[in-house]
Amino acid sequence: MIATATFGLEAIVKRELQNLGYTDIKVFDGQASFPAGKEAIARTNIWLRTADRILLQIGEFQALTFDELFTKTKALPWGDWITVDGKFTVNGKSIKSKLFSISDCQAIVKKAVVEKLKEKYPVDWFAETGPEFTIQVALLNDTATLTIDTSGVGLHKRGYRREAGSAPLKETLAAAMIQLSYWRKDRLLLDPFCGSGTIPIEAAMIGRNIAPGLQRKFASEKWPSLPDSSWKKARTEAFNAIDQEGSIRIFASDIDPKIIRIAKENAIQAGVDDCIDFAVKPFANSKPQMQFGVLVTNPPYGERLGKQKEIQEIYQAIGHLFRADPTWSVYILTAEENFEKLYGVAAQRRRKLYNGNSKVNYYQYYGERPPR
Repeated sequence: MIATATFGLEAIVKRELQNLGYTDIKVFDGQASFPAGKEAIARTNIWLRTADRILLQIGEFQALTFDELFTKTKALPWGDWITVDGKFTVNGKSIKSKLFSISDCQAIVKKAVVEKLKEKYPVDWFAETGPEFTIQVALLNDTATLTIDTSGVGLHKRGYRREAGSAPLKETLAAAMIQLSYWRKDRLLLDPFCGSGTIPIEAAMIGRNIAPGLQRKFASEKWPSLPDSSWKKARTEAFNAIDQEGSIRIFASDIDPKIIRIAKENAIQAGVDDCIDFAVKPFANSKPQMQFGVLVTNPPYGERLGKQKEIQEIYQAIGHLFRADPTWSVYILTAEENFEKLYGVAAQRRRKLYNGNSKVNYYQYYGERPPR
């Protein structure tokens, strides 16, 4: 199995896999691979918060020529997974490999898979009206890795976000921000630039131990090779694991009444509206009069004409408000390269991440530990 991830989040995905009980995990750029049985397809799709997709690896081999790619692809056990009526497409990518024509690689893999399926199914033509199978041929340094995507729609699509504001934060990245922070469900959390509510909702789901994929469907659910019982078992496990004990205090605000309405609706869809106090208010009035809180936020950033000065003033205000209280821990995600200068002090840690195609930095300021 391969859990793909945004660059910078591989170690978090590995930790999540370990928490699910998987071992012998190998981390590469943008992915974590691990050996597992069929039941892992349901469990990892339902439980992983920071992975993008779960891929089933069918084979890996060196391919220096198109003939070699065809022969070795055909030798793989495609019939163990793809049905006689299966609808399958082939995606591809090639990095530092002799076989650099992606379209040719895709066509050759498709032909090889068809020829292999003909050996199992006595047909000359495949209708492709059944379950969907998305095959990927990934070439890196002349090594071809052949996989089938088990997820379908990316795992960041939890199912709760019916609406979003402009430039929404990916749910997987928001979950990573929480997991990289010192926030725990017994501490106060604040997001004063909450937008459509992604950070507070992901935090509440972590606090309640709600599996992120519990409300959605996956491409591999329709595969006959995976019994319905495995999905039922995984969902039952996830449902029984929800923790409704204890009070979770999350404060989320924004200056836009419309976006707060959307955030509230999204929280209701996620089943965590009782954990989050949403409010329409400016940043200057957003900090609760409490100590030992945790700020996790994705404030505005960008090069929009006439907005840059306003954005810089926001960063200066964040520093002014939170540097005055050493008990607060502060975590800021932004593409603003001068953030630390504007905030007024260097971060204890800075982590490079990606929000979609945008490179961002996650600035981490560690406050005092709360008393026991």
